[in-house]
Amino acid sequence: MKAFKSKGGDVSWHIHDERSLLALQGPLAAPVLQHLMKEDLSKIYFSDFRVLEINGAQCYLTRTGYTGEDGFEISVPSENAVDLAKAILDKSEGKVRLTGLGARDSLRLEAGLCLYGNDMEQHITPVEAGLTWAIGKRRRAEGGFLGAEVILKQIAEGPSIRRIGLFSTGPPARSHSEIQDDKGQNIGEVTSGGFSPCLKKNIAMGYVKSGFHKAGSKVKIVVRGKSYDGSVTKMPFVPTKYYKPT
Repeated sequence: MKAFKSKGGDVSWHIHDERSLLALQGPLAAPVLQHLMKEDLSKIYFSDFRVLEINGAQCYLTRTGYTGEDGFEISVPSENAVDLAKAILDKSEGKVRLTGLGARDSLRLEAGLCLYGNDMEQHITPVEAGLTWAIGKRRRAEGGFLGAEVILKQIAEGPSIRRIGLFSTGPPARSHSEIQDDKGQNIGEVTSGGFSPCLKKNIAMGYVKSGFHKAGSKVKIVVRGKSYDGSVTKMPFVPTKYYKPT
């Protein structure tokens, strides 16, 4: 920041520890929130950001939320957070419920979204994680960014490992469960896994050696020392429902 400012740049850094965050997610998010604000939510699309008044408090609103569903993340002054949560529950007439990060985790897994520390780490590249779309055309053409030598080579030649989705039998696979080929050889490991409430079956995400990543490939997943059948599948497991312009 100091170097940027010395060249005439305008940048500042503020930690918003005076604010709280509420995530309102799902098909009722927009109609319920609309009761508490004047601005027309039908004109705010996925990933849009606004500063506006909600339930009498100045809020930062984004049409986001790490669930794969339509919804909003609301940054609200901490002194107004409880009142806003109560107002949302009240306006929904009991249809919106409070929930915690366990529900958010099962939803983001169903949507095929990475969790940092599990499915993304400092040693995993965007190419290996299936996130090459996040590297802009100019970056690819010019290079010069941190990790460019490795990343651009992977884009051109393909990575040695790839992130995949999995269906599995037996108990749900968890982080660090071993993935094997049909001969029992290690080909990778699970990074996130659990039971899908929407699909009523086990789902997981992980990394395998390239060549084993294609949808329909049969694998074995080791859970608590026992081997269970699994298969590679495309993600998202459950279609996303983001609100975008038609």
